[in-house]
Amino acid sequence: MGSDPQYAQYPDLSLAQNIFHLSNPSSTKATQESSLKTLQNAISEHQMAPLYRSLAHPVEGILNSSGEGSSVKLSNTYGLKKSSAAQALIASKKAAFRVDIPWDEALFEQLQKDNEQELESFQREEDEAAEKAGETEVQAARGKRAEFWARVGDKDKAIECYEAVFEKTGILGTKIDLVLAIIRVGIFFTDKLLVKKTIDRAKALIESGGDWDRRNRLKAYQGLYLLTVRSYNLAAPLLLDSLSTFTSYELCSYSSLVVYSVLAGAVSLKRVDFKTKVVDAPEIKAILGDGEEKLSALSGATSGGPSAGDEEMKDVSSATPTPAPAIVNLTTLGQSSTGQAEVEAPIDFSPLANLVTSLYVGDYRSFFGALAAVEENFLGQDKYLYEHRGWFVREMRLRGYQQLLQSYRVVGLGSMANDFGVSIDFLDRDLAKFIAAERIPCTIDRVNGIIETNRPDDKNKQYTDVVKQGDALITKLQKYGQAVRLRGSERG
Repeated sequence: MGSDPQYAQYPDLSLAQNIFHLSNPSSTKATQESSLKTLQNAISEHQMAPLYRSLAHPVEGILNSSGEGSSVKLSNTYGLKKSSAAQALIASKKAAFRVDIPWDEALFEQLQKDNEQELESFQREEDEAAEKAGETEVQAARGKRAEFWARVGDKDKAIECYEAVFEKTGILGTKIDLVLAIIRVGIFFTDKLLVKKTIDRAKALIESGGDWDRRNRLKAYQGLYLLTVRSYNLAAPLLLDSLSTFTSYELCSYSSLVVYSVLAGAVSLKRVDFKTKVVDAPEIKAILGDGEEKLSALSGATSGGPSAGDEEMKDVSSATPTPAPAIVNLTTLGQSSTGQAEVEAPIDFSPLANLVTSLYVGDYRSFFGALAAVEENFLGQDKYLYEHRGWFVREMRLRGYQQLLQSYRVVGLGSMANDFGVSIDFLDRDLAKFIAAERIPCTIDRVNGIIETNRPDDKNKQYTDVVKQGDALITKLQKYGQAVRLRGSERG
């Protein structure tokens, strides 16, 4: 058993989502107004002077295009240029799509004063600990300072303080928690390079003896990062594996994890894996299913995670005992590891459920309709999915085309267009792009109105692969021979 996670409260990643909504042209007016109110309340409650300045400053603020209050001369204590990390927080740089945050000089000065007083209290605590207590108390004071900078939204100072605490910490679990906190700072400010490098650090620490809980938490962190860099095929197994052991509520809600898992699995998993790990997974049914399916999930259906079905091919005598059925407790979904329930806005999961069902059963007309609804309600409304929404929709259309065409040698163009609920011209243009990119092995005969699939000859493919591998091997042997001769001539 590992110790309880530390440094998990800040930064609040839901605030990054609120900032995203304020600049997202796809967000509704009600969503933007709610996000603005939530953000303003958080800035006041947590004394977030650096973040407030980076967002609302009349000259440097990324969400104050009107320049409101630009005549006021401001200090540069918490200065952030528009070209800084704060720019990555917004969805669109076009002012027409943004909701401005009004600037209040008196509020900023009060926040700045509160910040200075809090920092002074941390310094006094550290000085007293150094004089009267031990290194543990000193580290605790330094940790509070690091969490303070993460709370108020100063990326550079938060990372600097977390690293300072890390250098003086000898406990492995605490080191992992500090690295995970740095990852969240990178996620908050959409610094993908920082996130990638820090995840590699966390993996090295975990491999050196990290406990079960932190190992599982890192899976969710890594899966979310892979989504942001469009590596859905790598993200899917990590996210799906996190469903039954999820405790990283500082990262996202459980329902959000289900959405990410379903989308990653739908676009990347093979049909058999898609069935077992997404369509029939009880953790996913508990969120997306109807009343009967949710009841079935609660009754203890087998988990659909990546390890599901591992016993199927083993001999009975050597198989390990069957684990207890995975039961999804719906009353605990959305609760943090500290037992405090996170209040989530009601979400209509029906478009996502329809996408999964229609793709699997081959109802392509409903599939295209559900895909459009998923783009509008999920891809276009989420900070992590928004950037790659066009790619996702294109790949899902491709998956639908491939699934239908692999069952036929010849398909009528009009018939296929009718199945998908689109015009013949649209289908012709859309298929042509995938054919030109060699993503679909078929040809379109527009004169006769048919699509002919070109099934690859497995024997010819195997022969070609062997020839390529043989050429590569011969090249390596030639280089090796040259190296050996050179070394022999040197000895001579």
